[in-house]
Amino acid sequence: MSELSKFLVAFGAVATLAGCSHPSIPAGYTGPTATIKDSVKPDGDSKADFFYVASIDGRTIEESRGKTIRANAGHASGMEVQLVERAVPARPLQLEIVGRTHHASPIVSAASREYRIKGVIRFSPEPNKTYVVRGTLSEHYSGVWLEDEASGAVASDKVEVNGSAALNVLER
Repeated sequence: MSELSKFLVAFGAVATLAGCSHPSIPAGYTGPTATIKDSVKPDGDSKADFFYVASIDGRTIEESRGKTIRANAGHASGMEVQLVERAVPARPLQLEIVGRTHHASPIVSAASREYRIKGVIRFSPEPNKTYVVRGTLSEHYSGVWLEDEASGAVASDKVEVNGSAALNVLER
């Protein structure tokens, strides 16, 4: 099987699994909440760097990159970004946060440089506050973190890589 064939099989499996998510608020939770928004840095009409929460307390949740992939399935090369924001319990949480390059076209993705950084952080959101997942992706440094939306201040630990966070073809 060629590298491209392996990539296309893996991409299809990921796209299928991307639809399996849990609510961001556990069933039965009645306490205070906060909001966490994903963010994106577009680079033209067909490439963007996504920064998002992938899971809360080990439960996979809906996130912007997956929602964008599903919304744009079958489109040739353009990408209409679908940003997600979600209510979360205002209590200590374990969040998997991710920064990830995405190209609208799988063929362009296979031939281009893409980056990913991800990690798990402990975070205690304050009730009624809004946070935004922010980050940067590059060949020399990549990081992802949460910011307080109102002040722009870093509100969480950072997940960082000094050096390249480039993905190989099979990781895309």
